[in-house]
Amino acid sequence: MAVLQLPASASFAPQIRIRTRTRTRTRNPLTIARALTTRRCLLLCSSSAAAALLLSAASAGAAVKFAEIPGSGGVKALELRAGSGEFPLDGDEVAIHYYGRLAAKQGWRFDSTYDHKDETGDSVPFTFTVGSGKVIPGIETAVKTMRIGGILRVVIPPSQGYQNTSQEPIPPNFFDRQRLFTTIFNPTRLANGEGSTLGTLIFDIELVSIRRH
Repeated sequence: MAVLQLPASASFAPQIRIRTRTRTRTRNPLTIARALTTRRCLLLCSSSAAAALLLSAASAGAAVKFAEIPGSGGVKALELRAGSGEFPLDGDEVAIHYYGRLAAKQGWRFDSTYDHKDETGDSVPFTFTVGSGKVIPGIETAVKTMRIGGILRVVIPPSQGYQNTSQEPIPPNFFDRQRLFTTIFNPTRLANGEGSTLGTLIFDIELVSIRRH
């Protein structure tokens, strides 16, 4: 995977147009993704080790480097923590934790598996079979580049995100699910030609386990 050094001013299509009461501002999805690395936007904070890792990277002031995954259709990734072991293959059942945000809503968090609890209060990871086509392509592409224990931040363009409301992962909360899909599939904004900006997603993904069949 070729690593790209992206300066703060680098352009990235599509641009996200954010409407306020007084004006419309254009935000770059990678700019939003970079902002999530700062102290006030730490993700995966249910893990103290993960929180310390992200805080260390932010306080060090290191340049944030995203890399486009080859053959991914434009999915850009930033490795937050390296994993170990083998890569997942088609047919493997994988378990992941994720933290999903919608770039069109200024990084609004629409779902997190760290909030999905079992009867003992433990977080329940999301499981799926690689190559099944049930999850959005951007997540499957990203997971195939990961090893167990790794954490990857990915910016997923609309073409590799949700194409319909049945693709997983689906937020279990009705209101979060409704807000997510009414934003991505807003008929008025789609008619205005904004379809290329509405569905850009930002996911932090942790590969928890691989079960080989």
